[in-house]
Amino acid sequence: MFSERVERLSGSLIREILAAAQRPEVISFAGGLPAADCLPALDFKGVPPALAQYGTSEGEPELREQITREAARIGLQCDPSQVLVLSGSQQALDLAAKLFIDPGTPVITEGPTYLAALQVFKLFGADITTVQQVDGQLPAATLAAALDSSKARLAYLIPTFQNPSGACYSVETRQALAEVIDAAGTVLIEDDPYRALSYDGDAPAPMVTHLKSASWIYCGSFSKTLAPGLRIGYLIASPDLMPYLLKLKQAVDLHSNRLGQWFISEWLKSGNYPAHLAGLQAKYKVGRDAMQTALEKHFADLADWQVPQGGLFFWLKLKTTRDTRELLKVALGEHNVAFMPGEPFYANQADGIGRLRLNFSHATPDRIEEGVARLAKLIRDTQ
Repeated sequence: MFSERVERLSGSLIREILAAAQRPEVISFAGGLPAADCLPALDFKGVPPALAQYGTSEGEPELREQITREAARIGLQCDPSQVLVLSGSQQALDLAAKLFIDPGTPVITEGPTYLAALQVFKLFGADITTVQQVDGQLPAATLAAALDSSKARLAYLIPTFQNPSGACYSVETRQALAEVIDAAGTVLIEDDPYRALSYDGDAPAPMVTHLKSASWIYCGSFSKTLAPGLRIGYLIASPDLMPYLLKLKQAVDLHSNRLGQWFISEWLKSGNYPAHLAGLQAKYKVGRDAMQTALEKHFADLADWQVPQGGLFFWLKLKTTRDTRELLKVALGEHNVAFMPGEPFYANQADGIGRLRLNFSHATPDRIEEGVARLAKLIRDTQ
């Protein structure tokens, strides 16, 4: 009695792990949760009574204007008419999948890539081709070959502090990839939720700014910088796609949370947002450096990794290949340590065997040291 799509429906492993890691004795490196002391106070005093009424599907006009100004600061020039406020940037992936993907539609993603994007694309029946990163960059020739062989109409990339790898593509890489996408006429979805969390200098301008002719969707979020519980994200898209994306959103939820939009808008116009971002960067850099120190101490002979310049994650490749999904069961069940196995970050999960993702934003430096030590001991004891 269900649609054929339900046969491709999968649950979210990360939500399951987070639920299991709620015990206070568990040191969790699993989710991308903001630090509790970085969350703003939810002060809704002064909210206009009119916000209790239905709103526009596009989003509150003032917030769309502010998003436009924020985009201009990172080099993305756009008009408010190109902005669609969403119930979290995850909704952008759902809308894009509905717009472009039928069963068998070829889609390009990085290897590894955001596991929830894979969840959405597979639900709609995408035929996913994975392009592999090399030393934290995506070779343009690799993408060109994949586009040529797959005839993909959609490419999903995370060029800035990628989840899970932490990679940040250079300006030269972004320009070369944009040329390939323009030549192929492929639609680009650029997911960019971690840009503000930069610890070693500003990231390059978004890849969509280098496109000349291809259609594109740029996904942004306030979940990592303000309050994820408000579920306010946005997309900015090339003008040709906006009428379709707007109608798709109207078919889903009419409009996003107006109180959440008001709260975000108040923050953006307060003048306090840049200082807040600087505070986040300072806080999470401490966590990043603490995890790097712990990994050097406990994992030097166990895994290889690169130090992320931003974002919330370390991405490890174990020197002795093993299924990290099985390792997680023991780590969580017997050693009170949670992490994200690497396998779900690949369209073909076998490609991720021996890899794992560690988050450094939610635990204190002392807990990071203890958790990394526990995990290293477990790996050594079970090799």
